[in-house]
Amino acid sequence: MTKALKPAAGEARHYIRIKEQILAEIAEGKLQPGDRVSSESELVAAFGVSRMTANRALRELMFEGVLKRSAGIGTFVSPKHLDVDLLQIRNIADEILERGHKHQAAVVKAGLMKADANVADALELILGAEVMHSLIVHMENDQPIQVEERYVNPLVAPDYLSNDFRSMTPHEYLTKVAPITAFEHIVQAVKPDTTIRKYLGLRNDHPCLRVFRRTWSGEAVVTCALLYYPGAQYRLEARSTKGPSRPVAILGEKQ
Repeated sequence: MTKALKPAAGEARHYIRIKEQILAEIAEGKLQPGDRVSSESELVAAFGVSRMTANRALRELMFEGVLKRSAGIGTFVSPKHLDVDLLQIRNIADEILERGHKHQAAVVKAGLMKADANVADALELILGAEVMHSLIVHMENDQPIQVEERYVNPLVAPDYLSNDFRSMTPHEYLTKVAPITAFEHIVQAVKPDTTIRKYLGLRNDHPCLRVFRRTWSGEAVVTCALLYYPGAQYRLEARSTKGPSRPVAILGEKQ
């Protein structure tokens, strides 16, 4: 909840001063996702403004996706939506570190297996060929944010399983031994199975964002992977040209 808001000096319109104060507290970490912000009545008292002015400030922040209102309960800071960029491949550990958070990886499985029809087709190998398989849960500040199930072509990266995935992610390792020259992404919203739900800590009715990824180094397929993300926390992003980035309301989203 916003604490001891004081009217800011200057000639800015009153509702802008309220917005700036709330945004500043979010940026400084005083307000975290899920925290309740001051009510209209509290803002009226703190800023000496009309109820209409306080309401406008809150409505605009909700339209911009910064706040969410729960009827009969209050207005809260919205959960952060993390972006999955479809036009490039990034190391998830780097993304987490850039947000100022800690990355951890839990290795669930890592070993050899015989390629079934789907894996063989994706890696462009014969049915039953020996491939490397890993299942890893990536965490941000101890919270699971991605389940990575990966199959690797041993002809391209024969020492893949010798890597310590807790200190170097599969992506980082593979790009060192087989630099990416091409990739593809296929994205689906799916209902996760029991295993994925468990690793991501999701309830039965929560959806997943699943990204199927293949990468090439020269003519060879290096790897294919299924990347699962908690659907409520992630969104897809693709921008063909660079431009200014600012929060905008997503058409169709309820405010």
